[in-house]
Amino acid sequence: MRVVATDPPAEATLGRFEPFYVRIQFDADEPVSLWARPYRTGKPVDRGARTNPSAQHTGSGYALGWVEFTEATEVDEIRIRAGGGNPYREREVASYPVKLAWTGQAPAARAHEPWVGELQRQTDAAFKQAQREQASRPAGAGDTALVSGFMLVMLGLVLGGLGASAWALWKWRGAWRIAAAVPALIVAFVVLRIVVDTARDPTSHNLWPFELLMWGAGSAAVIAVLALARRLLRAAGV
Repeated sequence: MRVVATDPPAEATLGRFEPFYVRIQFDADEPVSLWARPYRTGKPVDRGARTNPSAQHTGSGYALGWVEFTEATEVDEIRIRAGGGNPYREREVASYPVKLAWTGQAPAARAHEPWVGELQRQTDAAFKQAQREQASRPAGAGDTALVSGFMLVMLGLVLGGLGASAWALWKWRGAWRIAAAVPALIVAFVVLRIVVDTARDPTSHNLWPFELLMWGAGSAAVIAVLALARRLLRAAGV
């Protein structure tokens, strides 16, 4: 692997979130991912850095790497890092000297070299193809068991939270009963909101299992705390 072109040139001043692109020529006999990494005086520059994701590359061709910063920074070297193989490993495969300064200010308008757009389109197409292949791949028994177990845990937490509240409502009296009703009403409201919102917009609660996890576990924890407080107060004769 080697850097054969950059955009802008290797000595440049850039604005906030303005990428420095590198065109990486590769010759790989196994699938490999390639990333550009910024360095200064031999040390990685991580603060405020954002670098390219990478599709897998194999054979011979060109890949796109880029580095950008959210704040004022200077960089004197771009290193290319490769990851792949079985067993998986990462290693530095190329180095390119630069003299770059990010100002942390809004960038000026700049036209890019044609190869930047071409490689970006190739990268986007590779990611989409990988997503399609992943979606069409049948789930293994382990994955199915993991998902099923996770969903059962979610259901158990919701039912546990509601069940604990129902038990307290049946057993307790007075202010304790009112306190026990609060978490039950909250969990019921959360479930109802998820049902209503997803009926209108299926994408509105993409993380609904975690919502149920949070509120179901919270409801059970509140009932447990109330039960402990009630027992301690009764033992103290209050």
